Amino acid sequence: MAEERNFELKVGLFIAVGILIFFVIVFSIGDVNFVKTGYRISTLFNFVNGITESAPVRLAGVDVGYIEHLELYYDQNEQRTKVRLDLYINNEDIKIEQSSVASINTLGLLGEKYLEITPAVNDTTFLAEGDALTGKDPVQMQDLTDTMKELADSASVVVTRLKEGRGTIGKLLVDESIYDNLDDLVADIKAHPWKLLHKPRS
Repeated sequence: MAEERNFELKVGLFIAVGILIFFVIVFSIGDVNFVKTGYRISTLFNFVNGITESAPVRLAGVDVGYIEHLELYYDQNEQRTKVRLDLYINNEDIKIEQSSVASINTLGLLGEKYLEITPAVNDTTFLAEGDALTGKDPVQMQDLTDTMKELADSASVVVTRLKEGRGTIGKLLVDESIYDNLDDLVADIKAHPWKLLHKPRS
């Protein structure tokens, strides 16, 4: 009986050590820390353009954390719906200036959305646990579409005015007499270039 118990103890100890080594390897590969050493800050937006929880957070283009929580709420003071993003910065040694600005960007045209923090200049005060960061709303696609439509309408009006001969350029394009006069003037200057240097008597 004693030999069987010793054998079972050795087998159990061997399995326990194997499991421990397995977890150490898994956590090392996955860069998992049992004790987090970072801190949490937040930022507010009126429009987040589809960004989701777990999206990367970058500081000056470098990954420094992720979006831990996203909350949609109604702001009584501004009387509008807003979005609060809770960010986890994964290292307490990372310093973010208080006047830095957060914006939502996209990797490529249709890639993953992430939060970009643009560091401030000449700011020696830094965000701490629970502080809020200024958020800059991304441009909505509808706004871009409206702007392009306005530009297209303006261009159409200009082309129409040119076709109708309005304005100096329009007259040059439409009125052949003006073109003929300019053509004659250029031909005369070519034939008598000294006229460019001739100063009429007062």
